[in-house]
Amino acid sequence: MKDRIVVKAQELPSSFHHVRLVLARGKDHPEGDREEGYDLLVPLNHEGFLDPLEWKKSRDACRVRYFRDGKTARIGLLRRKPGGQWYFDYEPGDRDDEIGFRLGEECFRLGEYISVGREGAFVTYQVARVEKP
Repeated sequence: MKDRIVVKAQELPSSFHHVRLVLARGKDHPEGDREEGYDLLVPLNHEGFLDPLEWKKSRDACRVRYFRDGKTARIGLLRRKPGGQWYFDYEPGDRDDEIGFRLGEECFRLGEYISVGREGAFVTYQVARVEKP
C-alpha cells in the first residue's frame, strides 16, 4: 500500500489492540521464527474476537504490517468480504490479498494459533502479543 496513513493511538476507539503474530513451529520451521509475522492494529471485543461493527466504523485504522527478518515487507489493511471472510489487503486488486482462515472465529489471545493464506498455502502463526496501542 503506497499511501500510508499514520494512526495515532489516542484517536483510536478503546476496542483497538496491537496484536503480534509470529511464525509458529512447523515442518519447515521446527522452532518457529519470531522474525517473521504480522503486526495487526484491530478492534477486538471483550472476548478477544474481531469486532466487525467496530471495524466497519474505523476500517481505515485497521492496519496490517507483514515483517520478515525483522523488517517491514508490506503494509496493508484488514478488510472483510461481503460473506464475512477477513483478509489482508496490500495493493489494489486481489492478487496479493492474504486470506485469514476462519479469522472471524479465532480468538486473539496469547498463545493461540492463527492461519493466513499466502502464496497458495496456509501458514500458521502464534499470537505473541495482545496489548493496547
